[in-house]
Amino acid sequence: MRRKCACAVFRRTAPPPLPPAFPGLKEGFSDGSDLRQQCDLRPPPCGVPLRANENAGWPVRKPDRLLFLGPGAEGARGGQPGTGICRESPSPVTEKGIYDEAISSFFRNVDTRVIGDGGSISKGKIRSLKARAVLIDMEEGVVNEILQGPLRDVFDSKQLITDISGSGNNWAVGHKVFGSLYQEKILEKLRKSAEHCDCLQCFFIIHSMGGGTGSGLGTFLLKVLEDEFPEVYRFVTSVYPSGEDDVITSPYNSILAMKELNEHADCVLPIDNQSLFDIISKIDLMVNSGKLGKTVKPKSLITSSAGAFKKQQKRPFDAMNNIVANLLLNLTSSARFEGSLNMDLNEISMNLVPFPQLHYLVSSLTPLYTLADINVPPRRLDQMFSDAFSKDHQLIQADPKHSLYLACALMVRGNVQVSDLRRNIERLKPSLQFVSWNQEGWKTSLCSVPPVGHSHSLLALANNTCVKPTFVELRERFMRLYKKKAHLHHYLQVEGMEESCFTEAVSSLSALIQEYSQLDATKSMPVEDIPRLSVAV
Repeated sequence: MRRKCACAVFRRTAPPPLPPAFPGLKEGFSDGSDLRQQCDLRPPPCGVPLRANENAGWPVRKPDRLLFLGPGAEGARGGQPGTGICRESPSPVTEKGIYDEAISSFFRNVDTRVIGDGGSISKGKIRSLKARAVLIDMEEGVVNEILQGPLRDVFDSKQLITDISGSGNNWAVGHKVFGSLYQEKILEKLRKSAEHCDCLQCFFIIHSMGGGTGSGLGTFLLKVLEDEFPEVYRFVTSVYPSGEDDVITSPYNSILAMKELNEHADCVLPIDNQSLFDIISKIDLMVNSGKLGKTVKPKSLITSSAGAFKKQQKRPFDAMNNIVANLLLNLTSSARFEGSLNMDLNEISMNLVPFPQLHYLVSSLTPLYTLADINVPPRRLDQMFSDAFSKDHQLIQADPKHSLYLACALMVRGNVQVSDLRRNIERLKPSLQFVSWNQEGWKTSLCSVPPVGHSHSLLALANNTCVKPTFVELRERFMRLYKKKAHLHHYLQVEGMEESCFTEAVSSLSALIQEYSQLDATKSMPVEDIPRLSVAV
């Protein structure tokens, strides 16, 4: 373990109305979500000496600070994951709108009357909440959408970085050109954001693999973070292009970015654009056919993103991005809310990544939509666990039940008991195959606060060999272009870019695929029945 963690206990109160300090927003949002309190409650890790708190059963620590980075249009797009997090995360924690440590995981409290960067307020009334985020894009359009959107006051304009020309869907331009050009400016923004975090635990990077800025500058950012903040975890949500992607150079960009992810990320949560589109299409079909019930309205779906659901045929991206937002909301729930069995983010890497390069975690969500109508019957608890292992609920095109598990984490939110969790694990274990050396490779967490509109939800993170076909298909698409040297000159004319960059990148991916293949080859091996340790009396 690279870092010791202590723990915290916070008292929880009912969420009050949103204070006037949140300009442009009213009590809740058009999708039915409200603003919840952020609390953290977890038992202390073994072997860590901690100072006891006289008012609580567990020792006190400062809550985790989580910094979000959005390179490229996918990372910076208004209404996408970063904005979705803002919808659930910020909330006053007392009836008077007091800012305390619980809300500070994702937001600073800033006194805008102070000239310059604004005066940070560690305690007292909420003045103006600013997200702990840096948004970067080499075009101005998407960032301008944010600055003109309903949450424009949540993002600090001083923490936005833009250019005019864009990266031209070229990894080399984003990585080699803009990386070098903006390195100092990016470092300045990162350091300034980090200075406001007294207990920085994790960087979240959200980016696209197919474009130039997301893949190129996004992976350049990973190396910068590793050099400047080596002890802070780097979690990456990477959106992979589908086979029908309209960016013809996306296989090049994705392969070049994969090499950097292999070397510099702690955990990668791959997401497939095609899977997101299929999920949205199924939800749309169920809504239009009335299978979700008469009380369900299309606008009650969080994935609708304030009306985007109705325009799905023309622009499904907002709905797709909000699925990613729900993924991140569930992933970070333990850092924001109380729970009987919360999970630190460092525990994900510690328990799910047995080998350095095998840090790709397949994610699944259930339910895949969030309903604002309280009259809709909730999904049965046992069915929720079954759905999490169904290929229809995976955020990449994969079937984990017919592949090999290295480890699996179940992150449950809502009114769920530990006994429910254990019962469902025992029920599902016979149908899931784990590696012989990690038959009990489960990590679980229980967060008591459910997502808006549901009594419970489940995020499953699986280190599973089912991710291999995604990488194999990506390599095949790359080789179809590379064998013809198609579009290669656009990359080689960039200073510092050589053809060896391509051969090294595809070799890195092939080595990763080979590691998964070797694990797959062990599926037929019998599991050794090791007797439990017995103590002679």
